[in-house]
Amino acid sequence: MTRVCTVCLHRRHTEIDRALLGGAAYRTITHMFHVSRYALMRHKAAHLPRWLAQAQEAEDMADADSLLEQVSALHRRTLAILGNAEVEGEYKLALAAIREARNNLELLGKLIGEIDERPQINVLLAPEWLATRAALLAALEPYVEARIAVSAALLAVEEAQHNGHSG
Repeated sequence: MTRVCTVCLHRRHTEIDRALLGGAAYRTITHMFHVSRYALMRHKAAHLPRWLAQAQEAEDMADADSLLEQVSALHRRTLAILGNAEVEGEYKLALAAIREARNNLELLGKLIGEIDERPQINVLLAPEWLATRAALLAALEPYVEARIAVSAALLAVEEAQHNGHSG
């Protein structure tokens, strides 16, 4: 005798399908709709049309019209996979999802400018600047007051740079 799919017969089966397609954790869906986790797993594997899942994925990508939105959507999907893997006790998958989530966060950080990997050059330590500073101070040697004022100003700039302030 063939088993009847309780999810297909559920009065809110469309909402359940959307939750499954949206990557909601089985635990969340079971509490919201009072269906078993195993019924959800069977339904998703056997009855949720593959084309519907593909259509949802295509729609999600179409809705994400910028790179930032696409990476954010990808990160949400990664977190949904992580949540499901933890609930299902699939620890290898959970660790893989954690790695992907970390990579997503790194990419998001770069996109929004919180992570800047461009080389940082401290011009105050550059040999050219040190030579210029020495030549400037040597040229001001006959002008004691000017040399002291310039020296103090340069020192203030260097200290501000060292302390992380703009000068």
